[in-house]
Amino acid sequence: MKAFFDTSVLVAVFRGDHEHHERSLRVFASSTTKDTACSLHTLAELFAVLTALPVKPPISPEHVMLFVDEIRARLTPISLDSQDYYQTLGAAAERGLFDGRIYDALLLRCARKCHAQTIYTWNLRHFKAIAPDLATRLRMP
Repeated sequence: MKAFFDTSVLVAVFRGDHEHHERSLRVFASSTTKDTACSLHTLAELFAVLTALPVKPPISPEHVMLFVDEIRARLTPISLDSQDYYQTLGAAAERGLFDGRIYDALLLRCARKCHAQTIYTWNLRHFKAIAPDLATRLRMP
């Protein structure tokens, strides 16, 4: 895979008022399932974030599913098996990671699994701290 998208980038893609919307949309619009991926968990995370935003009118679950469908048309969802989960949790425990960083560690596991050359995120600092060996592949759109 050429590229992997973090949830932070996809949220920005679908929020026209997001400060990173244009840059995120630019890289997303040029994506294809042949060379770009995201975590399968990202679809659930995107659903949760967008339906919980304190905006008027709220974003309906049906509307978010249109976004999810667009993601599936452009990105290959990467899933983890139980061994991937156990290994990621164990590595996180060994490194002293805690709280929600485990979700970023799982996303990064997906990026590794698909051999992403570039990992797009707006959370560079967090991702570099979790996976310093991937630092050269981490990019903001």
